[in-house]
This record gives sequence, structure tokens and C-alpha cells, in this order.
Amino acid sequence: MKPLGDVPWPPDPIVTERLILRETRTEDRPGLAKLLSDEEVQAYLGGPQHTREELEQLIPEDPNTRPGIFAVEHAGEFIGRITIQRRDRAWAHHVREEGDEVELGYEFLPTSWGAGIATEATRAALGWIEKTLPGEPVVLTTQVANERSLRLARRLGFVEVERLEAYGAEQWFGALKTG
Repeated sequence: MKPLGDVPWPPDPIVTERLILRETRTEDRPGLAKLLSDEEVQAYLGGPQHTREELEQLIPEDPNTRPGIFAVEHAGEFIGRITIQRRDRAWAHHVREEGDEVELGYEFLPTSWGAGIATEATRAALGWIEKTLPGEPVVLTTQVANERSLRLARRLGFVEVERLEAYGAEQWFGALKTG
């Protein structure tokens, strides 16, 4: 995966009814460590790669290390992140021959699950993509077993392009339906 190229970053914060999507900040480090070490959050992403304590040491003081990562804030607290990046041409699965589509990813702390927050946040991010990169195809990949993520993808308007094996599990590769 690669960053968004020449897209100006960071953008102005995106404000929804309940959320703020913004660049990551130093004060997000504990929340990022919690997110990346949480067994439930990482269950379909290969499991946590580090403990929370290790991550607190590994995450840079300024975690805003590259364009395309939105921190999601609810009631003044970091609750997750949305990642927007280019799907590298080296990947075998694409919706256009030359690849290089925009890929959406999302991770939220379990305390925010079931309240429509992921839907609200990802819809806001998709609005930003459409405004910033109009006409670009948007794709996402999620593990078939991750029922919550798959429901969210479909709710957002993603349709299945194909299924594939990756990371030792069946993956669902979808594209945002346009028109």
C-alpha cells in the first residue's frame, strides 16, 4: 500500500453529528496502542502484533506519520481510525487493469461498536474521498468471517468483486458501487 500521493494533508477536520475525523495527534498515542493491541479489534487482521506496552513505546511521539490516516474522535476521545491509501499495483486484485485504486480501511474500539459510529465515520470519509479524488474507484478488503465489517461494507454500498485467500483466510474484496 502507498500513501495518497499529492493529496494535501492534513485536511481540515471532518465534523459529523457525533464525530470528528482529523489527523492523528500526540494525545492519540494511548488510544492507538489500545486499538492495535486489542484482541477483538485485531482478530481478523492477524491478531495483535505487539502488546499495548510495546506499542506505547513504538508509536512515534507524533503519530501523524503519513497522509491518509484519520483519527476518529467521539465526545473528545479517540475511538478509532480510518485509513485511506492507494492499493498498490503489485496486488493481484483490482477493479481497473492498472490498479492504483483508493482503498478504505477502518478500525474502531469495541466500546464504540453497535452505535452506528463506524457507519457515520466511514460515510464521512467516503464523502471526503469523493470531494478530494472525484471519480476514483474505492475498494476495500475484509475477512469473510468478519461479519460486522462485511455488514458495514455492504451498508456503505460496496459490492463484492471477488473472494480470495490471503493471510491464511478467505477475504472479501469489494468496490463502492457508483451511480
